[in-house]
Amino acid sequence: MALRRAASLLLRQRLRTFAPTPAPPKTQNPLLPHPRRHYSPRPAPAPRASAAAVAEAAEEAFEAASTTNDLSAAFSRLETLLPPTDKRLALACLKLGQHLESTSSAEPSRVLELALRSIGILEAGPRSSDATDSDAVSLAMALHLAGSASFDLTRFHDALAFFSRALRLLSPLLPSKDAAAAGDASGEPDAEEGFDVRPVAHAVRLQLANVKTAMGRREEALADMRACVELKESILPPGSRELGVAYRDLAEAHAAVLDFKQALPFCQKALELHESALGKNSVELAHDRRLLGVIYTGLEQHEQALEQNEMSQKVMKKWGVAGDDLMHAEIDAANIKIALGKFGEAVSVLKEVAKKAEKDSESRALVYIYMAKALAHQEKVGDTKRCLEIACDILEKKELSEPDKVAEAYVEVSSLYEMVNEFDKAISLIKRSLWMLERIPQAQHMEGNVAARIGWLLLLTGKVTEAVPYLEDAAERMKETFGPNHFGVGYVYNNLGAAYMEMDRPQSAAQMFALAKEIMDVSLGPQHSDTIETCQSLANAYNAMGSYSVAMEFQKRVVDSWRNHGHSARDKLKEANRLYEEIQMKAIAFMSPDDSVIALPEPRQHEIDSNSKKVAQPEPRQHEIDSNSKKVAQQ
Repeated sequence: MALRRAASLLLRQRLRTFAPTPAPPKTQNPLLPHPRRHYSPRPAPAPRASAAAVAEAAEEAFEAASTTNDLSAAFSRLETLLPPTDKRLALACLKLGQHLESTSSAEPSRVLELALRSIGILEAGPRSSDATDSDAVSLAMALHLAGSASFDLTRFHDALAFFSRALRLLSPLLPSKDAAAAGDASGEPDAEEGFDVRPVAHAVRLQLANVKTAMGRREEALADMRACVELKESILPPGSRELGVAYRDLAEAHAAVLDFKQALPFCQKALELHESALGKNSVELAHDRRLLGVIYTGLEQHEQALEQNEMSQKVMKKWGVAGDDLMHAEIDAANIKIALGKFGEAVSVLKEVAKKAEKDSESRALVYIYMAKALAHQEKVGDTKRCLEIACDILEKKELSEPDKVAEAYVEVSSLYEMVNEFDKAISLIKRSLWMLERIPQAQHMEGNVAARIGWLLLLTGKVTEAVPYLEDAAERMKETFGPNHFGVGYVYNNLGAAYMEMDRPQSAAQMFALAKEIMDVSLGPQHSDTIETCQSLANAYNAMGSYSVAMEFQKRVVDSWRNHGHSARDKLKEANRLYEEIQMKAIAFMSPDDSVIALPEPRQHEIDSNSKKVAQPEPRQHEIDSNSKKVAQQ
């Protein structure tokens, strides 16, 4: 017991000796420290990133994005971090808009919104001497994007304004031809010249051509397409397949306006280039030969056309090309055989194509149209009408889905109904075609041709007063589409003159014939049979007016022209001589002093009544007509 007490006292003493100093008095709700054996110390907070760094990271994320969803999400993030006038935001709008347009993943209105936003930021930026060419290029690309979206929205005038402005920005930045040639020789653009704007300028030019084509301004569109080819020649290496395609596209554009002489050399260039680069059995060469066949057909060189077509089909069949391309080539071959007078062979070819064509397809409708054409030349009226009825049944089902192709087919069907003397049906169909074309913004270039055809049919069926408005409208539309000196415009003026002669308005007729002859002298040549016939009409108009001296002048030119045609025109020469002698007798009688009764004919009574009621247009003054006729006669 004493030992236990002593141990207790010793232990108590030891505890007092080693006990720590007393802790300070406890406060309320103390924060107990975490046991070190369970948790590591809390790290120090990282320094906060700057706004510029965050924006830079967002910009890098946007640049790295590739899909539509990723690009849209990154753009939304970037949009919240950058000032609304920041140039980087303009470039982001441009990139997103280009992606949406190329992938067709958004409505054109959304693309246009992004393009206009980009243009607004770039235009609002500071303009100084330090501004680089890249700023102009960026603005031109934004204008190109806005023009493309406007074109998709069928706002053609807006698109034209955007593209024209973009081209004005790029033109001063284009390298000279010598510099471009030096760049091509080295394979790379000159570093001192900076960014190569030629691809951008090419894209702008190509879209300009598309817009002008849609607006019916075909001549201007061809000039832009030629500029596109020149740019490609400076960009691409010689022998490039893409350059051959550009030549073929330009040839096709010339063929579309019936300018086959200009189309021929470009198509031959494409063929030579593809043959040297790809060999004689390439698909590209087959497409070249098919187009060459169409061009030779337009030039009425039908044997050469058939040869090129058969070579094209041979290559297509070798490579297993099927579908519409091969069927259209076979239909072209049948059409060439019709032009050569091989109607039976054409029908046989078309029957074989009909077996392969799908029911109610456009190709099947074309087969029956050209079969009707061959049968019409064989004077098989019943069979012709049955083929046309089948074709019309198919086309009627396609009016909503393919209105442009149907409208064009109706024109061909109308001409065949005319061949079998079904004029009412022909007029009805071609009026239907014009009604459809007027509702297709991209088909304005066809409206003039169709209106001219309606006017001609109405004139042919004696509906003269109804024909004149169509012919007048056609003349204006065709001048805008093909230019004032296109031969088609000359034919329209010639038909207008014939209409005015039927209406007993020889002065207006003479004015139209003079315009027609002036155009045909340039486009067809003075010795072309149609030019000579127009000169004959001009002589007849002045004869009807009593202007015998001017009439004799033109009639003598008719005589000389038919004499130059040789033995093949002996009957026409005989008739021209007879008319010349008739006018000469009238002129002698008019100038005879012994016959006081003969005088310059007064205006006919029904012409005066017509003018007083303002039914007919006011006649041109006599001195104006004489002035125009002298200009034509001097050419």
